[in-house]
Amino acid sequence: MTKQKSNILAIAIMFFLFAMISFVTGLQNPFALVVKEQFGASNLMSQLGNAANFIAYALIGLPAGFLLTKRGYKFTALAAVAVGFVGVGITFLSGVAESFGVYLLGAFVSGFSMCMLNTVVNPMLNTLGGGGNKGNQLIQWGGSLNSLFATICPVFVGILISKAGEAAQPTISDVNPALFIAMAIFALAFVVIFFSEIPEPGLEAAAASSEQAESTMATIKGALSYKHFVFGIIAIFLYVGVEVGIPNFVNLYMTSPVVGISKAVAGTIVGMYWFLMLCGRLTGAAIGGKVSSRTMIICVTSVAVVLVALGMLLGDSTTVRFPAITQDLSFSLQEIPIGVMFFVLCGLCTSVMWGAIFNLAVEGLGKYTSIASGLFMVMVCGGGILPLVQGWVADATGNFLTSYCVIIVAVLYMLWFGLLGSKVKKA
Repeated sequence: MTKQKSNILAIAIMFFLFAMISFVTGLQNPFALVVKEQFGASNLMSQLGNAANFIAYALIGLPAGFLLTKRGYKFTALAAVAVGFVGVGITFLSGVAESFGVYLLGAFVSGFSMCMLNTVVNPMLNTLGGGGNKGNQLIQWGGSLNSLFATICPVFVGILISKAGEAAQPTISDVNPALFIAMAIFALAFVVIFFSEIPEPGLEAAAASSEQAESTMATIKGALSYKHFVFGIIAIFLYVGVEVGIPNFVNLYMTSPVVGISKAVAGTIVGMYWFLMLCGRLTGAAIGGKVSSRTMIICVTSVAVVLVALGMLLGDSTTVRFPAITQDLSFSLQEIPIGVMFFVLCGLCTSVMWGAIFNLAVEGLGKYTSIASGLFMVMVCGGGILPLVQGWVADATGNFLTSYCVIIVAVLYMLWFGLLGSKVKKA
C-alpha cells in the first residue's frame, strides 16, 4: 500500500509527460503558419520544422530503446526531460534571434526528446501500475491526456498568434507563453522524477544477459524476416504522415487568401480534429475486446479514403457551420468550407490506426516483439517526411487540396495492409 502511494506523484508526472509529447509535437502545426509569414517560407519549407522533429525518431528510436534497457526508466526519463527542456529553449531563442535555422535546430532537438519520452512513458506507466489491467488502464488514461493536449495546442497557439493582431505578421516570439509553459513542466518533471523511486524490474534481467549486445543485429534480422511485419512498419510510416499531414494542411488551407479564416478560428478547427481522435480512441478502447484489429483497420481506412476524396472534390464549393472559438475567446458556429469538415472528420478514423497496425504487425513475432517496438519508433519519422511530400505537391500545383492525393495513396496502402498484407507470413 505504501509503495503504491509513493508512485502516485510519479504516475501524475508520467501523465503530464504523455501530454507534453503531443503538445510539443503539435507546436509544429501552428508554427508552419508563423514561419511562412515571418521567413517567407514555401509550403514545403513550412513543414521542415515538423520534418526535423520527426526525423529525429529515425536516429534515436533504437538507441533510446537500448538506453532504456541498459540504464532503466528513471535515467532515460530524466535524460528525455532534460533534452526536451533544451529543445524548447532553443525554439524560444530562435524567436529572439529571428533565425529559421535555429528554429529548425530546436524542432530537431525536441524530436529527440519526444522519441525518448515515447520509448519510456508507456512501459513506465505499465510498471508503476504493477502491470496487468491496472498498468494497461494507466496507459489508456495517459493516451487520452495525450489526445486532449493535442486538441488544446493548436487552439491555444492559434489564439496567441491572433492576439498579436490579424493585420500584423506573426512571429515565433508571439508563441512564447506556450514555450514557457512547456519548459516549466519539463523542469518540474525533472525534479519530481529525480526524487521519486521508480521500480526497475528490467535492469537485473538486462544485466544478466551477456549476449544481448552480440545478438542485437540478429534480433533485428529475425523481426524483419516476417513479411507482414515489414509491411506493417511501412504502414506505420505512412500512418504517422497521414495523422500529421491532414491537420497541418487543413490549417494552411484555411488561413490562405483563398479561404481567409482567422488563425484563431483555424486553430480551433484543427483542434477539433485532435478532439475527434480522442473520441475515437476512447471508443476504440471500449470496443477493442469485441472487434478485431483487422476489421477495425479495414473499416477506418475505407471511411478515411471516402472522407479525404470528398474533401478534395467538394473543397470550398459550399460552406457549413462548424463549432469554433474566436479571437475574443467566445464560442460560436463559424462558416468553413465543406471540404475542411470532411478532412477534420478523418480524426475519427486516424484515432485507432496506430494500435490496429501495431497489433497486426507484431502478430506471431514472439521473442522479436521488443525489437519490433523499437523499429516501429524509428518509422515514426514518416510524420516528418510525408508532409514534406505533401508540401511539395501543394507548391507544384499551387493548390492545397491536390496535395491530399498523397494522403489517399497512403491510406489505400493501409487498407491493403489490413486486407492482405497483415496475414502472418515469414519470408
